[in-house]
Amino acid sequence: MDPAGNTITVFSAPRSLAITVVILVAASFSLAVAATVPAVYVLGDSLADVGNNNHLLTLLKADFPHNGIDYQGRKATGRFSNGKNFPDFLAENLGLATSPPYLAISSSSNANYVNGVSFASGGAGVLNSTNKDQCISLDKQIEYYSKVYASLVQSLGEAQAANHLAKSLFAITIGSNDIIGYVRSSAAAKANNPQQQFVDTLIQSLTGQLQKLYDLGARKLLFLGTGPVGCCPSLRELSATKDCSAEANDVSARYNAAAASLLRGMSERHADLHYAVFDSSAALLRYIQQPAAYGFTEARAACCGLGDMNAKIGCTPVSFYCANRTGYVFWDFYHPTEATARKLTGVAFDGSPPLIFPVNIRQLSAM
Repeated sequence: MDPAGNTITVFSAPRSLAITVVILVAASFSLAVAATVPAVYVLGDSLADVGNNNHLLTLLKADFPHNGIDYQGRKATGRFSNGKNFPDFLAENLGLATSPPYLAISSSSNANYVNGVSFASGGAGVLNSTNKDQCISLDKQIEYYSKVYASLVQSLGEAQAANHLAKSLFAITIGSNDIIGYVRSSAAAKANNPQQQFVDTLIQSLTGQLQKLYDLGARKLLFLGTGPVGCCPSLRELSATKDCSAEANDVSARYNAAAASLLRGMSERHADLHYAVFDSSAALLRYIQQPAAYGFTEARAACCGLGDMNAKIGCTPVSFYCANRTGYVFWDFYHPTEATARKLTGVAFDGSPPLIFPVNIRQLSAM
């Protein structure tokens, strides 16, 4: 009743209508972001590879079972995952299709690069020596991108191509393979190349590589720092106590801090450059240290593999794999599950400092 004593009838919307409204609102947010980001250009390693290594003569492949067991059609696509990976969820959040692998479309006479493309290759590192001849190095990826840049200029014109690229997002995830290679090197090799010296070498190379991307039109850089490399099952398995490798995590932390400093310096020199850095290490450590709090049941062993912790041998057609894949942080001895990739992308997209800084992906996209 109202204050005058009249009966008031309250109508509630059907639940289906309420759900429809929520979906439409969510869709409108994706469309709004997509309107500001026309394409995503991806560079990096196996955390972002969507099939480039399928086209290489290499041991570093994932185009066989049980990879892709949760992908549409239970198809092994070349993603080092049971399903989707970071670029897939990034594209979904932006309202875009996943950028296709460069090597899958570059041979076509009418290749379309306007909608984005991925150069990421499993095994790639900052240094050309990392997994040499087994992957597309970051330098080679940038060389391929320069060809895409030239193609866009030819098809769109220089001014329109520059405008298109300035609005596009450049996602980069690189460094883990360099660090794993360093940690696995001999004591003698590390004595001649102390941790900080090694990190300085990585950053020196990365400085030139990011500058080349800027010179070729990149104005929105998303840099995903390396995760807590020492906690991947492969390095845990080397420890008698199965603990994380403190050495690997320390190198990773140094590299991430130096990369963030590099990007900050670049943005100060180039007023039109915007960037976001995702602290993958801190974000993923939360899942590893408090798995139950984030919906996980296993944060140490791999879901798919063979041997102790499923970490002696990678995920192959003869490997064992877990039934509850959404409960595992790691898919194989190096890579996260689809569930982990989804959660991490959500944090990077709408999170806040110190995990994603100085802005998140949504904010970067709107710049």
